[in-house]
Amino acid sequence: MPKRPTFKKSSLKTFSFFLFFSAVIWVLVQFSKTYTQVIEIPVIYENIPLDKSLSEERPDHVDLQMQDNAFNIFYYKVFNPVLSIDLSQATETPNNLVYILENHLSQIEEQLKINFEKSRIIQDEILIPFQYKKEKVVEVIPRIEVNYAVGFSAENPVQLEPDSVKVSGPQAVIDSIESVYTRELSLRKVNSNIEGSVELDTTGLGMLSFYTNSVNYSQKVEKFTEGSAEISVEVINVPAGLNLAYFPKTVVVYYQVNLQLFDEVDTSDFRVICDYEKVKQGEDYMIAQVEEKPDFITNVRLNERRIQFVIKR
Repeated sequence: MPKRPTFKKSSLKTFSFFLFFSAVIWVLVQFSKTYTQVIEIPVIYENIPLDKSLSEERPDHVDLQMQDNAFNIFYYKVFNPVLSIDLSQATETPNNLVYILENHLSQIEEQLKINFEKSRIIQDEILIPFQYKKEKVVEVIPRIEVNYAVGFSAENPVQLEPDSVKVSGPQAVIDSIESVYTRELSLRKVNSNIEGSVELDTTGLGMLSFYTNSVNYSQKVEKFTEGSAEISVEVINVPAGLNLAYFPKTVVVYYQVNLQLFDEVDTSDFRVICDYEKVKQGEDYMIAQVEEKPDFITNVRLNERRIQFVIKR
């Protein structure tokens, strides 16, 4: 029986090395050759005019014809660069924004890191269809939580400047919006006047363009003190002929007031009422509420809101 041929391990390693080396040389030779290839370069649009909405059918790429070695072409295919188109540099026709690529070759070269001696963009210009947006002024609603230090408060709520902003966008979206909120802001242990800037919360409103993206807020904060006044309870809407007895006859009204205005508070400025018509069947109490009070006091509360009553026969 003839012997099977055998190979030494050293010979197999040598053969494998030369095979691998030859393959590498072949790849390098092939990749060093010059090829012509068309590559799609994605585009994004910047500085879109606020009064215009770009059509969904707008071009999403330009075609770059490269005449280069395979290494560079492979790089552009794998690490596909993005071309930013500045629409503030486009011209306008009745239905399109026109961006002429030849007028911006140096900017494009810098962005894409290419040499136009070996490459060229096939398109001469980009036509971007648009529609005019509808404009509207909407109210800005603050979401600013102010927690005052002990003994401090404010007579007026937080003020915004401006308190409304102009927005533009597709008519269907514009018609559905009446206001926009600020981003949430929390201020703690406030003991002096506050002011600053807060951004608008445009979450979910990406179809709209805001002419102002932030507003200023302010509030006058002053030293406050707590006061109290004992006020008689007045019952209204009692049916004629009904003999009603109730208790307590008076309640204490607690309030906060600017320290400088403390002496101007008069008990005659308060009125506390119970409306008998609001009593539900089977109940033996009425709910007291502050009907009148000085305009400059805040945080008004009662020591007792349930007023018990009985009907005398």
